[in-house]
Amino acid sequence: MNTHLVQNWNVSKPAARSRGGIVASQNRIASEAGAGILAAGGNAVDAAVATGFALAAVEPWNSGLGGVGFMMVYLAKENRVHVVDFGPISPAGLNPADYPLTGGYTSDLFTWPTVKDDRNVHGPLSIAIPGHVDGLATALQTFGSLPFREVIQPAIALADQGIAVDWYLTLKVATMARELAQYPTTRDIWLPRGMPPVTAAGSPLGRLQLSGLAATLRHLADAGPRDFYEGEIAAGIIRDLQAMGGNLAATDLKNFHARIVEPIDSEYRGAQIALPPSLTAGPTMLRALAPLRDLHFQSGGPQADAFVAYAGALREAYAERLNTMGDNSDRRDPSTTTHLNVIDRHGNMVALTQTLLSVFGSKVVLPSSGVLMNNGIMWFDPRPGSPNSIAPGKRALSNMCPLIVRRDGKPWFSIGASGGRKILPAVYQISSFLIDHGMSLEQAFHQPRIDASGGDTVGVDPRHPQTVQSALAERFPVETNELVVYPTNYACPSAVFRDPRSGEHYGMTDVMSPWSGAVAT
Repeated sequence: MNTHLVQNWNVSKPAARSRGGIVASQNRIASEAGAGILAAGGNAVDAAVATGFALAAVEPWNSGLGGVGFMMVYLAKENRVHVVDFGPISPAGLNPADYPLTGGYTSDLFTWPTVKDDRNVHGPLSIAIPGHVDGLATALQTFGSLPFREVIQPAIALADQGIAVDWYLTLKVATMARELAQYPTTRDIWLPRGMPPVTAAGSPLGRLQLSGLAATLRHLADAGPRDFYEGEIAAGIIRDLQAMGGNLAATDLKNFHARIVEPIDSEYRGAQIALPPSLTAGPTMLRALAPLRDLHFQSGGPQADAFVAYAGALREAYAERLNTMGDNSDRRDPSTTTHLNVIDRHGNMVALTQTLLSVFGSKVVLPSSGVLMNNGIMWFDPRPGSPNSIAPGKRALSNMCPLIVRRDGKPWFSIGASGGRKILPAVYQISSFLIDHGMSLEQAFHQPRIDASGGDTVGVDPRHPQTVQSALAERFPVETNELVVYPTNYACPSAVFRDPRSGEHYGMTDVMSPWSGAVAT
């Protein structure tokens, strides 16, 4: 039986190019907001923070004020990378008994026990402490050059305007309509008249107002970012969630502060790779690089030998990760995230991954603030006794993997991706394309990849030559996975790149993501 292929075209996307700054994100409108900050004299961190907040208004199902994340910051004057950790932490009052197992299983890439009413997947009990606002504010205060009030203005303007109802928005809402309909405020915003929003054929694009978001952003600009944790916004968050039966408390917000920590630094074939530490995909990335260090790949770009090596290394690294660290299964609810990169004219770099975890996170929009909350509790193993089991006041294992690479004491590239467990394979392969095979950034992003992220099979893009497909099939169980808009069979990467020879800067975003784009200044 022939494999059913849904696409019969070749899609490409140009790289942005500049000797100045570049912002690359999963939404070009947000990239333009960050580029505007660069043009006004801001540095890479200023632009990253502006872009990160703007994404709450123009790509709200992936990240926002109710989310979490990690930011890598390279400062050219120091030739040093810092990590801003605002990753997921469970509420101190969380009770594991509130998440009883049903005895059933859901399966995606591997089996995972289900919790009663999917309480860890959506709803008020699925919410981890939202670190996004403090994480970006901490990065700005420590490494930025502009005031918070200024860098949040583009997000306010975009929230006032409302989000355009194009075909992609309709698709994203339709895929989650059943879950969105369960929560009144969420339903009122995202399912007008009970259906996904649609712009009629031939009509100007409609606009969907994210009720309350612009006012909340404007309040943060006036009162400062800590209001989200200790002021009027914080009080509204707790009041809303307590009314829904949530376990997030005022002390969880008040006590939350993003951390600035040291990266994992590793030398690989003359490149210095800085990875996020601890409960991220950084340590697993390092583990997957180890088998490649002594290999001599065939010339002419990545060939069959390279992809066989990638598949083997990733499968071994994921086996170790899943056995010793735990992980999420992506469940029936597709995982989503967003990633952005910035380089400024001075060579400062940022790689920022931020997320609500699942598409539309917990599916809970808070009525007092319009904030869409994360479902970070889904990152925990619902079974007791594992390293990543649900527990109060605990940091969760995440799949985020932003990284920054230097060579000869100079910044080279920063990269990251969205896509749950598929993030690491994408970041890993594109990094190897650049380091091991000497590809340009544009070539690397258009090169077909594989996905080996902990499942029984290796996903193979049918655009690979038959030699690659046959070599993989001889070693591993494989399945054909197209690179398509929906479903996301592969992660959605973005990167900025400094050419070591010319000093020019380049930016690329995921080729198949319709909204993604890199903007140069």
